[in-house]
Order: sequence, then structure tokens, then C-alpha cells
Amino acid sequence: MRFDVITLFPEMFSGYLQQSLLGKAIDQGLVDIHLHDLRQWATDKHHRIDDRPYGGGPGMVLMVEPVVRCVEEIRAIGDEPGQLVLLTPQGEVLRQPVVERLASYRRIILLSGRYEGFDQRTIDILHPLELSIGDFVLNGGEVAAMVAIDAVIRLVPGVLGDEKSCIDDSFSTGNRLLEYPHYTRPREFRGEKVPEVLVSGDHAAIEQWRREQALHRTQARRSDLLED
Repeated sequence: MRFDVITLFPEMFSGYLQQSLLGKAIDQGLVDIHLHDLRQWATDKHHRIDDRPYGGGPGMVLMVEPVVRCVEEIRAIGDEPGQLVLLTPQGEVLRQPVVERLASYRRIILLSGRYEGFDQRTIDILHPLELSIGDFVLNGGEVAAMVAIDAVIRLVPGVLGDEKSCIDDSFSTGNRLLEYPHYTRPREFRGEKVPEVLVSGDHAAIEQWRREQALHRTQARRSDLLED
């Protein structure tokens, strides 16, 4: 799977791309990530890509021309244009069904905003999928882009060491429950013991316990999932 990330701060991704599962996936050729500095598509000698908003108001707005030119040129690279995703607090919330939909694409272009956001004509011309990672405001879309990448690559075949490990994850398809508690060695620590059922060897009982724990945890923390 290929990701193209359009950003004003490509250096923010340098450490992120080398770590953990993502770094291994890139090394193995399972995931390909390309960073694009939006300033390269600026139309003046000062490399400006933002300007004051019409009608007045605080902050600066990302100009339509460099963004549209950038996206169109990047789309022309490669075998297919891919799915354009614009990270914005005004977008559809990034839930697991959306992640699974994104994972069906072979290429995703992530557009990271800054300042007061994009000129509305950018959206009207490019028709991106607008996504939000939650009801809060970040300094820019770079962190949101990393979240989207992290969520999607887990569903790329071969990225996870055990392909079954994402099946029981909270919010995965067919599983509207939060994940059950996990335990590992030591068997006892400061008086807290691993539940006996987990060391019983009775796989049916373990599965039943995990199901019950998932239900209890979901009821206590996210009862709205049970209502859905």
C-alpha cells in the first residue's frame, strides 16, 4: 500500500517512519510512504502558501492554487490516483469501519492542514474524503495523518506478525466490544494475581471468560457501543 503525505512539515515524520511495525513494513516493502512539502508548489518567490481570509478574521488560510496543483501532480504519479483524504476537525470521525474502507485502497493521499485550514474551493474542486480523529483541535494535520496511517497499516496483509491479532481488537468488524483484559508473567505481583481461568488450560472456559470481560468492560466504559 502506498501513502502520499502532503504537509508543510515533512520533517515531523522522519522518526515516526522508522519505528515499530511501520518501519518494518516499509523495510519489507509492504508499505510505501512518500512525503511532499507543500511549499514546493508555491506560486511566488517567497514560497507562500497561505494568505489572510477574505472578510477578515484571525489567522491565515491555505491558498487554493498551490494545494490543488500539488494534489493533481501527485495524483498523476503512479498507476492510480488513489483516495484523497483531508484531515480536518470538521470531517467524518475516523472509526474502525472507515479504517477498513481505507485499507481497501492501494493508495491513499493524506492532506495535512495548518493555520485556519483550507480555502473552501480546495474541497469543492478536489472532493476529498474529509476525516477527523476526534472532537478536539490540533496544531496541524500531521499527527492526524500518522494516526490514520497507523490504523490502516494494521490491516495490510503481512504487517502484523499474527494476522489474527487484529480480529479481537476493540472496534474491529463484527466486534462492537472493547477488548478483554490481558495478563502475562509474573503470575502474581504485589498481591494481584492472574485470573485462575487463564492458567487452567480450559480453552472453552477462557473464551467464555474473555467474552464476559469484554461485555462488562464495554458496559462500564462505552455502553453506547452496546446500544448501537
